[in-house]
Amino acid sequence: MANQTTPTETVCVTGANGFIGSWLIQTLLQNPRYSIHATVFPGSPSSHLFTLHPDATSRISLFQANITDSSALSSAIRGCSGVFHVASPCTLDDPRDPHNDLVVPAVQGTLNVLEAAKRFGAKRVVLTSSISAMVPNPNWPENTPFDESSWTDVEYCESRKKWYPVSKTAAEKAAWEFRRQHGGPDVVAILPSTCLGALLQEELNASSAVLQRLMMGSEETQEYHWLGAVHVKDVAKAQVLLYETPAAAGRYLCTNGIYHFSSFANIVSQLYPHFPIHRFPEETQPGLTPCKDAAKRLIDLGLVFTPVQDAVREAAESLIAKGFLQRTP
Repeated sequence: MANQTTPTETVCVTGANGFIGSWLIQTLLQNPRYSIHATVFPGSPSSHLFTLHPDATSRISLFQANITDSSALSSAIRGCSGVFHVASPCTLDDPRDPHNDLVVPAVQGTLNVLEAAKRFGAKRVVLTSSISAMVPNPNWPENTPFDESSWTDVEYCESRKKWYPVSKTAAEKAAWEFRRQHGGPDVVAILPSTCLGALLQEELNASSAVLQRLMMGSEETQEYHWLGAVHVKDVAKAQVLLYETPAAAGRYLCTNGIYHFSSFANIVSQLYPHFPIHRFPEETQPGLTPCKDAAKRLIDLGLVFTPVQDAVREAAESLIAKGFLQRTP
């Protein structure tokens, strides 16, 4: 039966029909206090959002909005007490024009969100950053686990044509600079590691593709992008937790531990021994120091992380069900 409670607060979610965005919408719908302004890239599939809860049709208002379109974003954010900024350009393939395809939209989209949030009096913006804004950082002290004080070395990434970390780092730094210069709503940043779980959307997203390609025999070590993995539902829970916790401030790493990609591959191979999963050398991330409770800031707020094995299993079964992976390799 649909919940009959009348929503009392409206929030905006950008990139609502993506992997993280869809899980965030589903999580918000579980609390009857929220109605949602959901922005999606114009023309992109979004009908699945209305299947996520019995009340979805009455509580979700859909807005077609490219994040570079300040007017369209303003229409979505007007009347909202908070914004979850999830949308950011990402591609499974190398971009043809990295600066204009990734960096500029990521930065401008973030600034458009913050400007609109300030103009319409939103109280808080939860910015979905990424571990790609933390690593690679080759100057990080040896034998020290990465934490939220780490920032990606942009010049290092540019020299190796690793553009996604450049875009995420630039966007998050732009957010903090905007807040310093112009005030406005509180800003809290969440930095998820590789997100896994069932796909609510129809398209294959980049983090799910990491698992897909591993299970198909890829020998890519994820050297530049890896710190660990996290269930996408934990990311969504953390986003809401950070929104609802007035004392939350700054950056929050969201990962179920820091460990080498080789350890992750070993977990996957144990769960799916009949798949052609490559045997990696033990150290796939040179110098990386493992840490079980790397997301201590979120753990201290009460977040309990889902076991990585459960995230892998749910993700793999979803990839198989949606035809992105063959059960018999």
